[in-house]
Amino acid sequence: MVENEFRNPEAVLDVQDKPRALPWMGLSLQHLFTMFGATVLVPKLVGLDPGIALVSSGIGTLVYLLMTKGKIPAYLGSSFAFIMAMKMLLSTSGYGAIAQGAITTGLVYFIVSFIVKRSGTDWLDKILPPIVVGPVVMVIGLGLASNAANSAMYNDMSSAYDFKYVLVALLTLGLTIFYNMWFKGFLGLIPILLGIVSGYLIALAFGIVDTSIIADASWFALPNFEIPFVQYTPKLELAAIITMAPIAFVTMTEHIGHLMVLNKLTKRNYFDNPGLHTTLAGDGAAQIVAGLIGGPPVTSYGENIGVLAITKVHSVFVIGGAAVFAIILGFVGKISALILSIPGPVISGISFVLFGVIAASGLKILIENKIDFDRKKNLLIASVILVTGIGGLMVEAGTFVLSAMALATVLGIVLNLVLPETARNEKDQEA
Repeated sequence: MVENEFRNPEAVLDVQDKPRALPWMGLSLQHLFTMFGATVLVPKLVGLDPGIALVSSGIGTLVYLLMTKGKIPAYLGSSFAFIMAMKMLLSTSGYGAIAQGAITTGLVYFIVSFIVKRSGTDWLDKILPPIVVGPVVMVIGLGLASNAANSAMYNDMSSAYDFKYVLVALLTLGLTIFYNMWFKGFLGLIPILLGIVSGYLIALAFGIVDTSIIADASWFALPNFEIPFVQYTPKLELAAIITMAPIAFVTMTEHIGHLMVLNKLTKRNYFDNPGLHTTLAGDGAAQIVAGLIGGPPVTSYGENIGVLAITKVHSVFVIGGAAVFAIILGFVGKISALILSIPGPVISGISFVLFGVIAASGLKILIENKIDFDRKKNLLIASVILVTGIGGLMVEAGTFVLSAMALATVLGIVLNLVLPETARNEKDQEA
């Protein structure tokens, strides 16, 4: 780990602060619970083993922390951007094709990392000014708002509106806010974990928790590793390479967006130190490792950034602890099943806070930089980013999918570069 060159006075635990043993465990479990649902959902949708996804996310996060020299508190979980491509490849060519695709995307990250290192990052200020960054950060927070709301309203089994689900989500939300506002000391640092536990107990009382998966799970469960030359003999999968490589640019956009949020939260500039080239290389290395052991490609998680924002605990040691717990849980079937049994309304209640805090961070960027929305250029850029991003506008071409967040970012960058600073009719008004 690096020396503590700077300490953020607003942080309870700053990036290089190491918590005591017991708080460390609680804070790390909080991050684990937060990312668990999304990380295991990806392999479930694709047809991979959720256990290996946990292991690959934990190892990938540790690799990322190592590559970035312990300077960035980011957790890496299964990426949703590759779902369609992975489902197609798994059905036609098996996991070996997914592995080659994941390794290829990692190599694309390394290539871009090399280019960025040679060209520097001055161009970032030109294409990502505050008028683009602020709305993009808001989209990161609000882009999944509808998913969170739907999980809070609709029964998993019948897909029908269920008032019990809504009530559980709102009670979980209310308790999480209460813990965050009124608890002090160690308990004040784990409001998300307390909210999840409380919500789970409420969901049990309402009878919406499926405990059968816990009873059916074994205590020890060896993840379904897919290691080349051990479980399978690799062969060139050109279709996988062509299919998955372009998606790397989508996840890179998300990567940069998450870094922008982390910059604001931690009062640092990770584009300069350790450098965007280093963070890209770290993400690429994590994806390659995931591909080599049988997991889906990984990427940074907005949910965990939300935890950082709410708790003001930014310690990389806490993130590393969550990664270690994820690896362990990949082998402990009972505990994995317990976390997997957390119903959607509980996660939704937490997500209302997590995603909202990220969105508010984007609004804060606009306020701090005193963006003038009487200027038509600023108004148009923000409007297009927010509506396309939150509305879910995507571009699909075969298995290639440009996510709403990525498309909104691209549109914001293009508009910022091509629109004049002052509209022609604004000049007439000034005259």
